[in-house]
Amino acid sequence: MKFIVVSMTATVGLIVASSAAMAIDMPDLAKKLNCTLCHDIDRKMIGPAWKDVAKKYHGQTKYTYSGTEYPLTEGLVMKVSKGGSGNWGLMLMPPNDQAGSKKAEMTELVNFIQSLADK
Repeated sequence: MKFIVVSMTATVGLIVASSAAMAIDMPDLAKKLNCTLCHDIDRKMIGPAWKDVAKKYHGQTKYTYSGTEYPLTEGLVMKVSKGGSGNWGLMLMPPNDQAGSKKAEMTELVNFIQSLADK
C-alpha cells in the first residue's frame, strides 16, 4: 500500500512538472522590445493577455486601423507599430515603431500572438 501511495505521489509530481514545462514563455524578442512591461501570455496586465488577443482575432482575415481595412497580420502589425486605443478599453497602447524600422520583428511577434489561438 505504501508503494502505491508513493508511486501515485511521484506520478502527480511528474504531471505537474511536465505541464509547467509545457507553459509557453514570452519570446526573447518580446522581452527585447519591452512588450513584457504591459503584456503576458495568459493574464491581463496593463494590456490584454496575448492569448485573449489571439482568440479575439482567430478566424478573421481583416483588421481595420484608422478607418482603413488591411489584411489581418498587416493591420495588427500597424496597430502594434503605431499604437492606439479603443480595442481593449481606454488604455492607450504606445507606439512601438513609428519609423517602421522594426516591421520584420513586429510581424514575427504578431505571428507568434496569432499562434496562441490554438493553445
